[in-house]
Amino acid sequence: MSNHPPIFQQVTWIYTKDLDGTAAFYTDVLGLQQVFDQGLCRIMRMADNSFLGVCFARPGRHVEPNGVVITMVSEEQSGVDAWYDKFQTAGASTEGAPEAKEDFNVYCFFAKDPNGYLIEFQCFLDPAWAAATKQ
Repeated sequence: MSNHPPIFQQVTWIYTKDLDGTAAFYTDVLGLQQVFDQGLCRIMRMADNSFLGVCFARPGRHVEPNGVVITMVSEEQSGVDAWYDKFQTAGASTEGAPEAKEDFNVYCFFAKDPNGYLIEFQCFLDPAWAAATKQ
């Protein structure tokens, strides 16, 4: 039982100097649905209640991809492979083909968005993940 108020949705914000180009990457290459346009920020749906917000860099908000990983989780390895194929078809660069990473017991590959933010597509190979995340 949680001892904090419920969290209804989640938004991860990243920053860019090219809002149109970055939004196009997430909508056209990844196929995410843009659900809201605030003018200086655009919000894309990643899952039912999970969103990615892209905003123009402004004072106090910087394009700072170092140390940031945006991870998208598939239920099966075939989902990771399908994402990899989508990147290849779109001509988007990746940091190699999907592979099993024994240290974390995941199957994944990495790519970068136009700003250098690291994007990971992964599938947990440990069945304990599914058990741990059931509500």
